[in-house]
Amino acid sequence: MQTGAEETRREAARRPRWRLAALAVLTALIFIADTATHFEIAVAVFYTAVILLAVDALSVRGVVALAWFCAFLTVLSLFLTRAGAFDSGLANCVISVLAIAVTTYLSLKLVAAKAAVFAAQAKLGQMARLTQLGELTASIAHEVNQPLAAITTSAQAAHRWLDREPPEPERARAALHRVIDAANRASDVILRVRGLAKGEKPRKTRLDLNAMLLTALDLAQAEIERNAIAVTLDLTDALPPILADEVQMQQVAANLLLNAIEAMSTVPPTRRQLAIASFREDFGHLGFSITDTGVGLGANALEHLFDSFWTSKEGGMGIGLTISRSIVEAHGGRIWVTSEPRPGAVFRCTLPLPEKEHA
Repeated sequence: MQTGAEETRREAARRPRWRLAALAVLTALIFIADTATHFEIAVAVFYTAVILLAVDALSVRGVVALAWFCAFLTVLSLFLTRAGAFDSGLANCVISVLAIAVTTYLSLKLVAAKAAVFAAQAKLGQMARLTQLGELTASIAHEVNQPLAAITTSAQAAHRWLDREPPEPERARAALHRVIDAANRASDVILRVRGLAKGEKPRKTRLDLNAMLLTALDLAQAEIERNAIAVTLDLTDALPPILADEVQMQQVAANLLLNAIEAMSTVPPTRRQLAIASFREDFGHLGFSITDTGVGLGANALEHLFDSFWTSKEGGMGIGLTISRSIVEAHGGRIWVTSEPRPGAVFRCTLPLPEKEHA
């Protein structure tokens, strides 16, 4: 039994033969009609149709050879025709040969243009794949930085607890547990980023927004302490759960927290304040905000902050906020930033509640 692929290949191989047979028959009919009719009837001009049909069936050399053959038949028919005025036949012969030549030239130009378009499309497709690969690589590199930093911090803490006199193994064990948790989170982040790049839907479960924010805050705690930042929590009690991918939403919150911490690195320590709030909006949405007291954002930054590979930070990758927006929008939510009229910036994110929680 033939497979579908084999049948397709055989059909493609048969097609040129049928076309060649049809072209031969059509050429012969035109030659007979041109020879049998009066000089005044320019039947030979229909050879242009033969050329146009041959473009998809023959190579460039084949089309050129066929054009020469059609021109030869046109001249031959001139001498074989017996009816009508020879002067009219000569004029029609010249016009037909020119028409064949022009049609051949334009047809081959069209073929070359199509080939150039296909080549450009193939190159663009390759560039798009390379761009997607670069974005995926940058995304993974950006997103695993935070858990890798947590692994390093916890491992150093475990080392310090064991080097004490006397050693404190319980605290060292707790630090090593944090290393394991951060390593597992890095693995989850890679899987989620890959899934996001492939267009996979989030793995939604019932998620406590406040608990998610506290987990993200815990992950950023080492950086908060190192930068001497004062943290204020304003979490609304008794919020209903949302349906969301916990790992992805932690990525969003962690990205926003780290951006806020970096934004305050150039201001005096006494002015470094980080405010985290959760709230319930109308129309069935919950939300959270992260506010910093950094240098703030200009109009240009506000316009392009979520664009791929755009960054206002020296050495930044410009991918974290793009990923965050993709995650939030995949959940049916919205993320945005404001920076006026106060110093610093306020990032807000809202997510929809399940329909039964809207009331």
